[in-house]
Amino acid sequence: MSQPSQEILSQFDKLTLDPDRPLVISDADEVLLRFMVAMEEFLDREGLWIDLNHFALSGNIFSKETNEKVTRENLINDFFAVATRNIPAVDHAAESLSKLNERAQVIIFTNLPIAYKQERIENLRDHGMDYPVIVGSGLKGPAISWLHKKMRAPVFFLDDISHNIDSVGEHSPDTNRIHFIADPRLARLVGPAKKATQRIDCWKQAHDWIASELDRTGH
Repeated sequence: MSQPSQEILSQFDKLTLDPDRPLVISDADEVLLRFMVAMEEFLDREGLWIDLNHFALSGNIFSKETNEKVTRENLINDFFAVATRNIPAVDHAAESLSKLNERAQVIIFTNLPIAYKQERIENLRDHGMDYPVIVGSGLKGPAISWLHKKMRAPVFFLDDISHNIDSVGEHSPDTNRIHFIADPRLARLVGPAKKATQRIDCWKQAHDWIASELDRTGH
Protein backbone atom coordinates (compact mmCIF):
# COMPACT_ATOMS: atom_id res chain seq x y z
CA MET A 1 0.00 0.00 0.00
CA SER A 2 1.36 3.39 -1.01
CA GLN A 3 2.14 5.91 1.70
CA PRO A 4 1.54 9.68 1.68
CA SER A 5 4.55 11.81 0.88
CA GLN A 6 6.70 13.03 3.75
CA GLU A 7 5.53 16.56 2.99
CA ILE A 8 1.91 15.52 3.58
CA LEU A 9 2.73 13.34 6.60
CA SER A 10 4.52 16.22 8.29
CA GLN A 11 1.33 18.28 7.98
CA PHE A 12 -0.87 15.40 9.17
CA ASP A 13 1.27 15.14 12.29
CA LYS A 14 0.06 18.59 13.33
CA LEU A 15 -3.61 17.59 13.19
CA THR A 16 -5.57 16.72 16.30
CA LEU A 17 -8.34 14.32 15.27
CA ASP A 18 -11.08 12.84 17.41
CA PRO A 19 -11.53 9.31 16.02
CA ASP A 20 -15.17 9.19 17.17
CA ARG A 21 -16.21 12.44 15.48
CA PRO A 22 -17.00 12.25 11.73
CA LEU A 23 -14.46 13.77 9.36
CA VAL A 24 -15.16 15.81 6.22
CA ILE A 25 -12.15 16.22 3.91
CA SER A 26 -12.70 18.72 1.10
CA ASP A 27 -10.60 19.72 -1.87
CA ALA A 28 -10.38 23.47 -2.50
CA ASP A 29 -10.21 24.33 -6.22
CA GLU A 30 -13.59 23.85 -7.92
CA VAL A 31 -15.06 22.55 -4.66
CA LEU A 32 -14.67 25.45 -2.22
CA LEU A 33 -13.02 27.99 -4.53
CA ARG A 34 -13.91 29.09 -8.06
CA PHE A 35 -10.62 28.12 -9.64
CA MET A 36 -11.69 28.42 -13.27
CA VAL A 37 -13.22 31.87 -12.86
CA ALA A 38 -9.95 33.07 -11.32
CA MET A 39 -7.94 31.28 -14.01
CA GLU A 40 -9.91 32.98 -16.78
CA GLU A 41 -9.23 36.39 -15.21
CA PHE A 42 -5.52 35.54 -14.98
CA LEU A 43 -5.38 34.36 -18.59
CA ASP A 44 -7.19 37.47 -19.79
CA ARG A 45 -4.56 39.67 -18.17
CA GLU A 46 -1.89 37.58 -19.90
CA GLY A 47 -3.53 37.99 -23.32
CA LEU A 48 -4.79 34.41 -23.36
CA TRP A 49 -8.09 32.55 -23.28
CA ILE A 50 -9.15 28.97 -22.51
CA ASP A 51 -11.47 26.73 -24.48
CA LEU A 52 -13.88 25.30 -21.90
CA ASN A 53 -15.12 22.55 -24.19
CA HIS A 54 -12.49 20.33 -22.60
CA PHE A 55 -11.80 19.52 -18.93
CA ALA A 56 -8.10 20.34 -19.01
CA LEU A 57 -5.72 23.28 -19.09
CA SER A 58 -3.04 21.65 -21.22
CA GLY A 59 -3.72 22.01 -24.93
CA ASN A 60 -6.71 24.31 -24.48
CA ILE A 61 -5.13 27.74 -23.98
CA PHE A 62 -4.95 30.17 -26.88
CA SER A 63 -3.56 33.59 -27.71
CA LYS A 64 -6.23 36.32 -27.82
CA GLU A 65 -4.20 38.08 -30.52
CA THR A 66 -3.52 35.21 -32.91
CA ASN A 67 -5.96 32.53 -31.66
CA GLU A 68 -3.09 30.06 -31.83
CA LYS A 69 -2.62 27.38 -29.21
CA VAL A 70 -0.17 28.40 -26.49
CA THR A 71 2.05 26.03 -24.53
CA ARG A 72 3.49 27.89 -21.55
CA GLU A 73 5.73 26.17 -19.09
CA ASN A 74 4.97 26.88 -15.42
CA LEU A 75 1.64 28.54 -16.26
CA ILE A 76 -0.18 26.92 -13.35
CA ASN A 77 2.57 27.96 -10.94
CA ASP A 78 2.43 31.50 -12.34
CA PHE A 79 -1.31 31.50 -11.70
CA PHE A 80 -0.97 30.35 -8.09
CA ALA A 81 1.79 32.91 -7.52
CA VAL A 82 -0.50 35.83 -8.32
CA ALA A 83 -4.02 34.53 -7.66
CA THR A 84 -4.03 32.18 -4.67
CA ARG A 85 -4.80 34.90 -2.14
CA ASN A 86 -7.91 36.15 -3.96
CA ILE A 87 -9.84 33.27 -5.54
CA PRO A 88 -13.62 33.71 -5.03
CA ALA A 89 -15.62 31.18 -3.04
CA VAL A 90 -18.13 28.65 -4.36
CA ASP A 91 -21.72 29.52 -3.46
CA HIS A 92 -22.91 28.11 -0.12
CA ALA A 93 -19.60 26.37 0.60
CA ALA A 94 -18.81 28.31 3.78
CA GLU A 95 -22.25 28.02 5.36
CA SER A 96 -22.52 24.34 4.45
CA LEU A 97 -19.16 23.51 6.02
CA SER A 98 -20.05 25.59 9.07
CA LYS A 99 -23.22 23.55 9.60
CA LEU A 100 -21.35 20.28 9.09
CA ASN A 101 -18.65 21.43 11.50
CA GLU A 102 -21.25 21.36 14.26
CA ARG A 103 -21.33 17.57 13.81
CA ALA A 104 -18.00 16.75 12.16
CA GLN A 105 -14.37 17.72 11.89
CA VAL A 106 -13.40 19.54 8.68
CA ILE A 107 -10.05 19.42 6.85
CA ILE A 108 -9.19 21.04 3.52
CA PHE A 109 -6.81 18.91 1.44
CA THR A 110 -5.66 20.68 -1.72
CA ASN A 111 -3.08 20.04 -4.41
CA LEU A 112 -1.03 23.23 -4.37
CA PRO A 113 2.67 24.13 -4.17
CA ILE A 114 3.49 24.41 -0.49
CA ALA A 115 4.96 27.86 -1.09
CA TYR A 116 1.39 29.16 -1.42
CA LYS A 117 -0.11 27.33 1.56
CA GLN A 118 -0.37 30.39 3.79
CA GLU A 119 -2.03 32.40 1.04
CA ARG A 120 -4.57 29.62 0.57
CA ILE A 121 -5.23 29.52 4.32
CA GLU A 122 -5.82 33.28 4.35
CA ASN A 123 -8.00 33.17 1.23
CA LEU A 124 -10.21 30.45 2.71
CA ARG A 125 -10.30 32.23 6.07
CA ASP A 126 -11.53 35.41 4.36
CA HIS A 127 -14.41 33.38 2.95
CA GLY A 128 -15.36 32.01 6.38
CA MET A 129 -13.62 28.66 5.95
CA ASP A 130 -11.06 28.65 8.74
CA TYR A 131 -10.13 24.96 8.89
CA PRO A 132 -6.84 23.04 8.86
CA VAL A 133 -5.32 23.08 5.37
CA ILE A 134 -3.12 20.30 4.00
CA VAL A 135 -1.32 20.86 0.69
CA GLY A 136 0.37 18.30 -1.50
CA SER A 137 0.52 16.90 -5.01
CA GLY A 138 -0.47 13.75 -6.83
CA LEU A 139 -3.27 11.28 -6.24
CA LYS A 140 -4.94 11.55 -2.84
CA GLY A 141 -5.87 7.95 -2.13
CA PRO A 142 -2.87 7.01 0.06
CA ALA A 143 -3.26 10.14 2.18
CA ILE A 144 -7.00 9.64 2.70
CA SER A 145 -6.37 6.00 3.60
CA TRP A 146 -3.82 7.11 6.22
CA LEU A 147 -6.36 9.49 7.74
CA HIS A 148 -9.22 6.99 7.62
CA LYS A 149 -7.19 4.44 9.57
CA LYS A 150 -7.14 6.95 12.45
CA MET A 151 -10.92 7.16 12.48
CA ARG A 152 -13.80 5.10 13.83
CA ALA A 153 -16.51 7.56 12.75
CA PRO A 154 -17.53 8.05 9.08
CA VAL A 155 -15.20 9.89 6.70
CA PHE A 156 -16.34 11.98 3.71
CA PHE A 157 -14.13 13.16 0.84
CA LEU A 158 -14.99 15.74 -1.85
CA ASP A 159 -12.90 16.43 -4.96
CA ASP A 160 -13.43 17.63 -8.53
CA ILE A 161 -10.84 15.34 -10.14
CA SER A 162 -12.05 11.89 -11.14
CA HIS A 163 -8.60 10.36 -10.63
CA ASN A 164 -8.56 11.52 -7.00
CA ILE A 165 -12.02 10.10 -6.34
CA ASP A 166 -11.02 6.78 -7.92
CA SER A 167 -7.71 6.77 -6.04
CA VAL A 168 -9.55 7.15 -2.75
CA GLY A 169 -11.98 4.44 -3.81
CA GLU A 170 -9.03 2.12 -4.39
CA HIS A 171 -7.02 2.93 -1.25
CA SER A 172 -9.84 3.79 1.19
CA PRO A 173 -13.05 2.13 -0.02
CA ASP A 174 -14.93 2.83 3.22
CA THR A 175 -14.55 6.59 2.70
CA ASN A 176 -17.69 8.27 1.32
CA ARG A 177 -16.60 9.85 -1.97
CA ILE A 178 -18.42 12.85 -3.46
CA HIS A 179 -17.36 13.87 -6.96
CA PHE A 180 -18.02 17.63 -6.94
CA ILE A 181 -17.38 20.13 -9.77
CA ALA A 182 -18.58 23.63 -8.93
CA ASP A 183 -18.27 25.34 -12.32
CA PRO A 184 -21.31 24.25 -14.39
CA ARG A 185 -19.36 24.64 -17.63
CA LEU A 186 -16.86 22.06 -16.40
CA ALA A 187 -19.41 19.88 -14.64
CA ARG A 188 -21.27 19.22 -17.89
CA LEU A 189 -18.09 17.87 -19.49
CA VAL A 190 -17.43 15.10 -16.96
CA GLY A 191 -19.62 12.28 -15.76
CA PRO A 192 -19.36 10.79 -12.26
CA ALA A 193 -16.01 9.25 -11.40
CA LYS A 194 -16.13 5.46 -11.62
CA LYS A 195 -15.66 5.03 -7.88
CA ALA A 196 -17.74 7.99 -6.71
CA THR A 197 -20.26 7.28 -3.98
CA GLN A 198 -22.21 10.34 -5.16
CA ARG A 199 -21.90 12.97 -7.88
CA ILE A 200 -23.10 16.29 -6.41
CA ASP A 201 -22.17 19.72 -7.77
CA CYS A 202 -24.10 21.94 -5.33
CA TRP A 203 -23.10 22.57 -1.71
CA LYS A 204 -26.65 22.64 -0.37
CA GLN A 205 -27.20 19.17 -1.79
CA ALA A 206 -23.81 17.96 -0.59
CA HIS A 207 -24.58 19.22 2.91
CA ASP A 208 -27.95 17.48 2.94
CA TRP A 209 -26.52 14.17 1.72
CA ILE A 210 -23.71 14.18 4.28
CA ALA A 211 -26.13 15.20 7.04
CA SER A 212 -28.47 12.35 6.11
CA GLU A 213 -25.57 9.89 6.25
CA LEU A 214 -24.62 11.21 9.69
CA ASP A 215 -28.23 10.77 10.80
CA ARG A 216 -28.28 7.23 9.41
CA THR A 217 -25.11 6.25 11.27
CA GLY A 218 -26.14 7.88 14.52
CA HIS A 219 -23.72 10.79 14.40
